[in-house]
Amino acid sequence: MSGPHDIIGQPHWRVDGIGKVTGSARFGADLAAPGMLHGAVLLARRPHARVRSISIDAAKRLPGVRAVLTAADLPAARCFGTVVKNLPVLVSDRVRFYGDALAIVAADEPCQAAAAAQAIEVEYEDLPGVFDPQDALKPPAPELHPNAATSELQNVCARHHVTKGDLQAGMADADVILERTFRTSTIEHAYLEPEAVLAECTEDGGVRVTGSIQNIFSTRRAMSEVLKLDLARITVKHAALGGSFGGKDEVMTQMACRASLLAQATGRPVKMVYTREESMCQSYKRHPYVLHYCLGAKKDGQLTAIEARIVADAGAYASMSPFVTWRSTVQATGPYECAHVSVEVLATYTNNVYTGAMRGFGSPQVNFAIESLIDELAEQLKIDPLALRKKIIFRDGSITSTGQPLPPGVSLDQVLTRATDRAQWTALREEITRDNETRTNGRRRGLGLACSYRGVSLGAEGVDAAGALVSVQTDGSVLVSIGLTDMGQGVSSTMALIAAEVLGIDVSRVKFFPVHTGRVPDSGPTVASRSTIMGGQATKKAAEKVRDELLAVAAEPLGTPAADLRMSRGRVVSGAGSQSLPFDEVVARAFAAGRPLFAFGWHRAPHTSWDEKRGCGEAYFTFVYGANVAEVEVDTDTGRVEVKRVVAVHDVGRAISPAMVRSQVYGGVVMGMGYGLLEDYLQEQGVPVVRNLDEYLLPTLMDTPEIDVDIVENPDSAGPFGAKSIGEPATELAAPAIVNAIAHATGRRTLTLPADLETVLLGAPLRRPAKRAAELARDAERGGKSCGL
Repeated sequence: MSGPHDIIGQPHWRVDGIGKVTGSARFGADLAAPGMLHGAVLLARRPHARVRSISIDAAKRLPGVRAVLTAADLPAARCFGTVVKNLPVLVSDRVRFYGDALAIVAADEPCQAAAAAQAIEVEYEDLPGVFDPQDALKPPAPELHPNAATSELQNVCARHHVTKGDLQAGMADADVILERTFRTSTIEHAYLEPEAVLAECTEDGGVRVTGSIQNIFSTRRAMSEVLKLDLARITVKHAALGGSFGGKDEVMTQMACRASLLAQATGRPVKMVYTREESMCQSYKRHPYVLHYCLGAKKDGQLTAIEARIVADAGAYASMSPFVTWRSTVQATGPYECAHVSVEVLATYTNNVYTGAMRGFGSPQVNFAIESLIDELAEQLKIDPLALRKKIIFRDGSITSTGQPLPPGVSLDQVLTRATDRAQWTALREEITRDNETRTNGRRRGLGLACSYRGVSLGAEGVDAAGALVSVQTDGSVLVSIGLTDMGQGVSSTMALIAAEVLGIDVSRVKFFPVHTGRVPDSGPTVASRSTIMGGQATKKAAEKVRDELLAVAAEPLGTPAADLRMSRGRVVSGAGSQSLPFDEVVARAFAAGRPLFAFGWHRAPHTSWDEKRGCGEAYFTFVYGANVAEVEVDTDTGRVEVKRVVAVHDVGRAISPAMVRSQVYGGVVMGMGYGLLEDYLQEQGVPVVRNLDEYLLPTLMDTPEIDVDIVENPDSAGPFGAKSIGEPATELAAPAIVNAIAHATGRRTLTLPADLETVLLGAPLRRPAKRAAELARDAERGGKSCGL
């Protein structure tokens, strides 16, 4: 299954594993420097207000305080942003959400910095807020970013559309029309490690920042604008990351800028570490969506038309909303053949916490909606959900909703067959139906299915390229460095395996260096599950350049043309295998001959295109395909859902490390379970109700079901050794599969996530009363348990 390879596809230790299991890995909070100060931030704790005045005099007089800064002290830009530059480092005149920051403090001890932040006096004028993304589109909602609208509607952060065929004709041709409105929740990333950075001034007047930073190059660009420093005088590198899932991007850029400003003001290193409360209050979340769908179909199940009108809550600032909602637009109609499509997705500004990148990046929301609709269509037509999907799924030659012919290798039928065969779909559905008819204890079983296709890497969202360096040392060990970040997903091991495979050596001889802006070129963000396909291609190209140099050196002593030599198991071997030289000896010969043992690899993704005006184009250069089957048991007396088993099948192109692929899927399924059943970052009138993980419901080991993972390999020429991606696809299918299983068990559709006790039992979520938000706001005013202060 894994092909004729010595290294890839085989079991190996993770190259970063020992440091993490022994505790020797250094995370952001472990960093220290001589003379180090500690930073703290003053949060607004109001969803919408005008700042009348800020007085820092009392704070500056407190013991141990070395600097207190406000927006007035920023040397250059006060706002940054990858797409729209409206995210403030510190706000000056207007607070737009509860986690906005007004001032920063540096002091000798963390408790002194926190006390000084509390001592800052702020006079506010509270303003009316808007907290519903649909209400934000029309008066009397306040306009949060005047003149920023991209249409005739106010508070529009982003607007995208896809158009294919003639929607009205498609609806007129339908025998059955389903119209439903779905809602999803706001989701906290819940990474184990809160945000942390250490900022230090350098001898050339620059700044060096180390910390739990996901995208070091975008952080460096923002720092350059805020600090008014050349990029070359800013160094950003990441420490070991205790998880990110997309969440340590802009919030880390803010933190890096704030710590650097304090370091410049004091001339001393400054470390900032957020408490969990501060992290949850300030950090961006996964977008909640309101999704209105209308689907038309013939009696035999053939789709005639799909219309989707979707509104996403961007919160107070743009962040990644324009990119997240674009992916939603492209994938809103799922992996299904349909000639007539109209999709519009809006992201609107509100006074809620701002939203941005999270694992799945706009696909979990639309997958929940379209997969629920396809299942309901099967019910209405009395067709098995699997049979219906097999009738209408994409195949080789299919045209997507954006008008893109799919490249060869469409494996939806294959992954659906593998998933349902492993789950014994037909027999188990029949058994469950019979069992439910005879049960008298209030418990009902269900079996649900979901499938998806997903565009790989950035696609038409932006320039998609990455670089890597491979350097063979004189003793035969190898150094590898790329411009993408290992956040725990295994990039370091994947790149080491690819380099080892090309050079024919054991992976234990490869050392991977954490990403560092001074070591490798800007390779774009570590997002969109692009590390393996983009970083892997760059690493492979660099390793192949070094390999070719070594083969040229080995050709003379072996008396064999370089083209007839190969590297395998620590030796350079002739084609017939009759002659060979140790890898180390060839390296020594190359060094003695002055041959380069260092190479740079650069990979740019294949061409994509997008016509924003027409809403069509070749959105991605390749795709991945997956399917989940979920078995559940529902207590109809309480609404409690127990997930018994999930079968997850994914076509990853080529599994560089099958063990790491499986671990990604295990984590993705559990994260998808949380999305489907438990998680909701509750806010009342912009005030966060949930402040810590003790109240934010996450699935634990006790909730984790049997997870049966099956890896499908159809190598793709776009990826290294045929590999594509798995990080985000792994998490986008569990929720719709579980929700479909709940419907099978109860006979009632769940249109709102999470499908918690109240939603399953009552048919609608039971929200906390506004009184709770008022109590929390009063606690904040009194300096109580609010954002860690």
